[in-house]
Amino acid sequence: MKSKQLVVGHWIAVSLFALLMLMDAIGGLTHAQAGVDSIKKLGYPEYVLTIIGVAKLIGVAAIVQPQYPILREWGYAGFAINFVIAFLSWLLVGGWYGPLLPPIIMLLFMCLPYILWKKSETELD
Repeated sequence: MKSKQLVVGHWIAVSLFALLMLMDAIGGLTHAQAGVDSIKKLGYPEYVLTIIGVAKLIGVAAIVQPQYPILREWGYAGFAINFVIAFLSWLLVGGWYGPLLPPIIMLLFMCLPYILWKKSETELD
């Protein structure tokens, strides 16, 4: 892939991922019923939705800003940790198949903008 195509592909992928995380953050901050039901089933207190929602907003800001690569790294790391913890939480409460899939799918989807970013970064150097 040419470097310009990589950059465009990266920004499309990061925009889609950021939009999904932004919607999820808003759902957490507004305590959407689906989130409340899930968090209670996992055994966490409801206020965790607010904490995760704020963290996701910060993560979105970190991955969409182009100036500070270290912030982007931390943003992606934070999302990766979030997805792994979500997967493990569902696994430990016995949520087979259905609840286990979304965190894994999002983790894999998050890899696309990250890989495109790293690849375009090395080609532009």
